[in-house]
Amino acid sequence: MALEIAFAEKSLRLICENMAIAERKLGEKVAEKLKRRLADLRAASYVKEIVAGKPRVLDGKHPEQIAVELCDEYLLIFCANHNTNPKLDSGEIDWSQVNRIKILLIESHYE
Repeated sequence: MALEIAFAEKSLRLICENMAIAERKLGEKVAEKLKRRLADLRAASYVKEIVAGKPRVLDGKHPEQIAVELCDEYLLIFCANHNTNPKLDSGEIDWSQVNRIKILLIESHYE
């Protein structure tokens, strides 16, 4: 079973699915890393299986989102995308049970 991936916006889907558009929007180096990270996501069954790109839960206002490093200070940010997201007793997302995600954005650390 592969991780199911959805996109927050059609334009984001186009960037993720079309290398020429990704290179134009992000540059060749970031686009290539994005392609690899998306392959890593598709190869995983659950979010907790992802190791490439140093995935980490975002602090502060977005504790239910995960950032994965691309390169050149760019991050791929996603959230769980279940009808009812699996939760731990603490109320936090149980990422070991998340197999559906929504890619929210690709941004530079400094944007």
